[in-house]
Amino acid sequence: MRKIVLRGRRINGGAAEGEALVTKESLGGFGCFDFDTGKVIDFGHEWYGQTVSGKILVFRTAKGSSAWSIAHQALRFVGKSPKAYVTKECNPQTVLGSVVARVPAVTEFDQDPTEVISTGDWVKVDADQGLVEITKK
Repeated sequence: MRKIVLRGRRINGGAAEGEALVTKESLGGFGCFDFDTGKVIDFGHEWYGQTVSGKILVFRTAKGSSAWSIAHQALRFVGKSPKAYVTKECNPQTVLGSVVARVPAVTEFDQDPTEVISTGDWVKVDADQGLVEITKK
């Protein structure tokens, strides 16, 4: 198994590990998720039909308004939240979203995480240290 470590900057502390779900697209909030299933219902998104529940989400950045965080918090309330966020670019939505959803989050890496990590890779996030360890599938 090949392992890679990315070094970044903490957005929200904590640790998590799980299977990666990766997109080079931005991730939305309201209108993006089915809160009963945790599935992406945004017809135009690459993740359409896939569940974010229990995954390490690897995405470019958040898109939309500050209500982005409310949608991600709602996923937590119904037990369908992801385990962590790994973002190429940080913005206010990803910061507030990770805090209210209570998920570890890391950004501003030494390499583009959407290029290094693939869907299905096993990812360990140590947001306190700003480290992401990837075990390639």
